[in-house]
Amino acid sequence: MNDIENRTYDEIMIGETASLTHQFTQKDIDIFAAISGDVNPAHVDEEFARSDRFHKIIAHGMWSGSLISAVLGTQLPGPGTIYLNQSLNFHAPVAVGDVIEARVEVIDKLEKGHVRLKCECVNQDGTLVMSGVAEVLAPRDKIKRPRVIMPEVELRHHMSRFDMLRARAKDMPPLRTFIVHPVDEASLMGAIDGRNAGYIEPILIGPQARIVAAAAQYKINLEGLPLIDVPHSHAAADEAVRRVRAGEAEALMKGALHTDELMGAVVAQEGLRTNRRISHVFALDVAHYHKLLFITDAAVNIEPDLEVKADIVRNAIDLVHHLGLEEPKIAILAAVETIYPRMRSTLDAAALCKMVDRGQITGARIDGPLAFDNAISLQAAQIKHIRSDVAGDADILVAPDIESANMMAKQLIYLAGAVAAGVVLGARVPIILTSRSDSAHTRELSALLALLHARA
Repeated sequence: MNDIENRTYDEIMIGETASLTHQFTQKDIDIFAAISGDVNPAHVDEEFARSDRFHKIIAHGMWSGSLISAVLGTQLPGPGTIYLNQSLNFHAPVAVGDVIEARVEVIDKLEKGHVRLKCECVNQDGTLVMSGVAEVLAPRDKIKRPRVIMPEVELRHHMSRFDMLRARAKDMPPLRTFIVHPVDEASLMGAIDGRNAGYIEPILIGPQARIVAAAAQYKINLEGLPLIDVPHSHAAADEAVRRVRAGEAEALMKGALHTDELMGAVVAQEGLRTNRRISHVFALDVAHYHKLLFITDAAVNIEPDLEVKADIVRNAIDLVHHLGLEEPKIAILAAVETIYPRMRSTLDAAALCKMVDRGQITGARIDGPLAFDNAISLQAAQIKHIRSDVAGDADILVAPDIESANMMAKQLIYLAGAVAAGVVLGARVPIILTSRSDSAHTRELSALLALLHARA
């Protein structure tokens, strides 16, 4: 039905009826709560709603107002109708999944264009769940208009995908973590937020006078936080790495020092290197993507060659395995989805796929080269006739170099509102490599990733 057409006051006949049917979903409840502010736990708190008294009841005001109003405004009388008043009685609850038919019947035509209609809502079992009477001002003029196609509404529950990881870490003991050179507000709050969330057991290491002064300036309580006094940032990095080697901590968190200072100590001869290349992985909850998206390497390896990319892929696979994803889908990115000898990124992508075939990389499904749109959009992949079980459904995006990875991740964070976390892998312990511009959520969630990775 492409048009909606009204029934004028003169056309309306007593006994005339109209109806529509709608199946209620959790999304209906969430949209109503977001718009109205009605966060009654009987409607939006699943645990509360599971009780016998409230078993997932939908707010009466939502469906009575919306369904009856929709019938009156689009069918009978239709466009031009003015809702004057209503009297409704509720007889039975409506639960998620119920199919409700809303019916109206003209019962009286009053003076000055007023019309009274009987209103009923029944569920899929024929049970009467609502009844009442509505009075409207019916239109005098004939109106026929194209039916407006409403935009699709997308709801995003803040950090909902990370909440699954929070649940996974619920009973894990926190990581003993050195906070390296925490002489600013962000570093100190990152340590405290991680501790309060139960993910890390922070140990501050840096110039004591500067740490205490920063805490006093920003009114941060350091009570209960061990503090190891060293003269400057280089000494903090060296001492933290030395103590990790001695088994005194299980993770590192970057404070207010340059990344190359900390990573220089990590990759030094007496540092924390393993036989695996060190790399960084971002985890992002992007509103318009259907699951957590991982991007690598946006922080450590500037222009990785094939050998380094293989380790970048292996590190990312290890992380998502530890987060509970058994066989991640990995897209090796390039500017195009075909192999061009003059584009090294496409050759590397093809070689990485062949390494999977030869068992040199295991634990994932990998495809490439794939352009960004093909990796995250099934529609784009289908238009280009790309046959791939990774295209449009990638879990991990492997960028050609640090510049493209960094830009891609930050665009998603700052333009698409993605919630992000990041961790450095491939060393003896996970490294929480935060930025000065990172939010408190990012620091806390990065500690969560480190915990899940280390405990696995």
